Amino acid sequence: MAKRKKQRRQRQKTPTVDYSDAEGNVLTLRQTLSAGTIAKVGEPPAGAATSQDDAWHRRYEVLFERLAVRWEIAGLPLDEQKMLLGRYRMADAETQRWVRQTIARHLEDHIPELAG
Repeated sequence: MAKRKKQRRQRQKTPTVDYSDAEGNVLTLRQTLSAGTIAKVGEPPAGAATSQDDAWHRRYEVLFERLAVRWEIAGLPLDEQKMLLGRYRMADAETQRWVRQTIARHLEDHIPELAG
């Protein structure tokens, strides 16, 4: 008996928005997130021992992880999730600040329920 191949439903590509920094690097963010992801990101930190600063950093890291699709730095495109997150973690303070400000502006424009 022949095995039947499962039909995979084609996922629609989520619309994205590109943001450029002063050096010409381009960060591409998802324009929308699922309701479940929005609820998860909006939850307060689980641990009582988590400081406010730790929670703030973790929130932006989670937002970056969920929103970032691509990041072109000095002409080198990164689009693998592990590489994107690793590059964000290794970025200097100024670059991380630019990413956080860009995400905050993006949330205000596209996902206001997470802004603030």
